[in-house]
Amino acid sequence: MKYVLVIFLVIFLTNCSSEDESNPITTTEEATYFPPISSNDWETKSPESINWNTSNLSDLYTFLDEKNSKSFIILHKGKIVVEYYLNNHTQTTAWYWASAGKTLTSAITGIAQDNGFININNKASDYLGTGWTSATLNQENLITCKNLLNMTSGLDDSLGDNNAPTNLQYVSDVNTRWAYHNVYVKLQDVVTEATNQTWDNYFETKLKNKIGMSGSWIGLGNLNVYWSNTRSMARFGLLMSKKGKWENIQIISEAFINEATNTSNSINNAYGYLWWLNGKQNYHLPQSQLEFNGELIPNAPTDMFCALGKNDQKIYIVPSKDLVIVRMGNAADADTFGISNFDNDLWEKINNIIY
Repeated sequence: MKYVLVIFLVIFLTNCSSEDESNPITTTEEATYFPPISSNDWETKSPESINWNTSNLSDLYTFLDEKNSKSFIILHKGKIVVEYYLNNHTQTTAWYWASAGKTLTSAITGIAQDNGFININNKASDYLGTGWTSATLNQENLITCKNLLNMTSGLDDSLGDNNAPTNLQYVSDVNTRWAYHNVYVKLQDVVTEATNQTWDNYFETKLKNKIGMSGSWIGLGNLNVYWSNTRSMARFGLLMSKKGKWENIQIISEAFINEATNTSNSINNAYGYLWWLNGKQNYHLPQSQLEFNGELIPNAPTDMFCALGKNDQKIYIVPSKDLVIVRMGNAADADTFGISNFDNDLWEKINNIIY
């Protein structure tokens, strides 16, 4: 009987060992958190809980203060890890997105295509009618909605922000010149004409209300500029970081997001559909036809893509690290169109915390 028990025990332990090897213990990955759309509540988690170096947080805050910032947020997997307000700014204060809001126009253009109202490969005049530029009819008919999304329309970028036909003059053929141009705003007219809805209404029903954003479009000169609180900017960043999906609802197709956040033209490798891209071998800057070697923001992760606005309005999205980072405020140094040395300096401070 003793030997039977020993044999049974050996067989039992052998089976347990075999099961352990074939079925290793796995840890459950933290799911992405999405804040409720009906309130401004937002779950947080401490930097210590994800092993960040909190001893360098004060250095970051000092830097943000010195650089005229008003607000700063870091999300990890959707939860707020860092949230900082300064210079009389609060959680509910609205501020302008400037050109970082171009990405909202990109998103709505994608939604309109997903809904079957437009095709970005079609010429813009299919929706705007002819004569929306001062180019010849043949030249104008070559300009597609995609050319407006990736800044390769061939129109003169030196004639100011007014998008009247007299200011939209031919300089080169489409896809032969990259120029940062506010003619992208014509995409808002494309969506309005194609959907037979106002821009504000389509934006609110298809994007803003679905993810619980605050804010509104306000006319500033000849442009339509978006204003919101900082958390609303973070909400949009979170949507983009999850490939256009909010919880279980696909708001923008993943296919369009992939196109929008990858190189979209053969001239500026660091530009998608109104999104800036890091990790490329070279890049172009606004108001210049020069090509610069190296990454757009060397201190930032190579897979980062970002929304960049005048006077250093920022949304940084890093898929590999599940990070969304937002900065609002006045210009860190001199006025800029969106890219500045501040980006690289800020990422140095961020790296000192997250690594």
